[in-house]
Amino acid sequence: MSGLVVIGGSYAGLTTASAARESGYLEPITIIGNEAHLPYQRPPLSKAFLLGDADEQSLLIRAARFFVDQNIDVRLGTSVTGVDRRAKRVELSDGRSLTYDALAFSTGSRARRLDIPGATLSGICYLRSLGDAVELRDRLAAAKDVVVIGGGFIGLEVAASARHLGKTVTVIESAARLLERAVTPLIADYLLREHQAKGVRVHFDETVREFAGDGVKVSSVILRSNERIAADLVLIGIGGLPNDDVARAAGLTCTNGIVVDDFGRSRDDACISAAGDCANHHSGFARGWIRLESVQNAQDQARITGSTIAGQERPYNSVPLFWSDQYDTKLQMVGFSKGHDRFAMRGRPDDGQFSVFYYRTGELIAVDSVNRPADQLIAKRLLAAGLSPGIDQVGDMSFDFKTFLKRGIEKSAAR
Repeated sequence: MSGLVVIGGSYAGLTTASAARESGYLEPITIIGNEAHLPYQRPPLSKAFLLGDADEQSLLIRAARFFVDQNIDVRLGTSVTGVDRRAKRVELSDGRSLTYDALAFSTGSRARRLDIPGATLSGICYLRSLGDAVELRDRLAAAKDVVVIGGGFIGLEVAASARHLGKTVTVIESAARLLERAVTPLIADYLLREHQAKGVRVHFDETVREFAGDGVKVSSVILRSNERIAADLVLIGIGGLPNDDVARAAGLTCTNGIVVDDFGRSRDDACISAAGDCANHHSGFARGWIRLESVQNAQDQARITGSTIAGQERPYNSVPLFWSDQYDTKLQMVGFSKGHDRFAMRGRPDDGQFSVFYYRTGELIAVDSVNRPADQLIAKRLLAAGLSPGIDQVGDMSFDFKTFLKRGIEKSAAR
C-alpha cells in the first residue's frame, strides 16, 4: 500500500494528514488511532464535557465524511506495536502490518501516574482521553468530596468544573504555588484568589502519602503531614509524558519526546516525522529545545510536517500560545515569560480584565491576558514581528497598538 502512515488520531495526526493532502500529496494516507473515536477536541474534556455542555459528537474535529472526501483511511481501535525502518513497515496490534513511504508520529502524551499505596482504588482518575472524561463525568455526578492532586491547568480546570457542580473541592500542590512551571507568580496568585473565592481549599508544599478506602473504593487522601481529607473522587493531574516508546524502540532519537528539526523530520530518518505533544523541537521563542503540550503547537507544527511530507518545505516558527478557562476567567498566554526581568500591566486585576507584558533586556517576550482577548491578538502579531512597545506605552490605555504595529512592520519592510 505504502504512502503516508500517521500514528495517532489526535489534532496533530489529523492536521498532518490534511495538510499533506492540501499541499498536493496524492498517495494513500492512513491514520492509525488507538481510540474508538475519530479525532476529537481535548480542551473541552475538563470543562464543557464535564458540565454537560458538550457531548461526544460535538467534540469531533471533523465529521466522518471529511475523511471519505479527502481519501484518508482511518483505522480506529488499533495500535502500532513496532516500526521496521529498514523495511518501511509498521506492525499493528491486530496482527496486520502496513508499509509506508512516509511515517508521521502524532502519538501525543500520557498522564504521569502516581504510584503510592491505594493508587488502584476505584474513584482515582486521570484525564487525558475521551474515555477518561466519560468515567470522570459519570463519577463526578455521584461524588460529594473531590480531591485534585496537582495545581496545573488540567487540575485547576477540573476543580472549577467540580465547584460549578456544587462539589467540595480540595487541591493538593507539591510546589509553593499554582502553575509553577507555566505562569508567573502574579498570574498564579490571581487564579488562586479566584479558586478560593469559589470555595476551593488549596494545600501548598504538600504531597499525598497514600489513598485510603474500603479495599475497593477510595474514601480519603492521606497527606505527608498525616492530614486526612475526605474524598470519594480523586483527579490526579501531575503532568504528562511523551508517547515515544515505539519511536525509541525503532531507534529514533528521543529526549523528552521525538527530536525533530524545523521541518518536523526526525533526526535519524528523513522518512519519519513527528508533531505535537510527542515531539521535541528547537524554538526561537523558548531559546532552546522544548516539548509543548498545546493545541496551537499540535496544529501548527503538524501543518509544517504535512507540507514537508508533500515536498513543500517551510520552517516551523509559529508564536506559541496557550489558554485555560476557569470559572468566568479566560487566561490566554502568548510567548514564554520565563527569564523576564521587567513587566508592565495593562488594565487592573481588581477589575478582572488585565494583561501583563513581559520583557527581557528591553525585548517583549510574552504576554499573559485575563479576559482581554484583543490584547492577545495584538501580542501575537507583535512577537511574530519582533516588535516591542515601551513599558510606559503598555500602561497607557490610550496607546494605539495597531498603529504601532503597522508602522513597525512598514519600517521593517523598508529596510
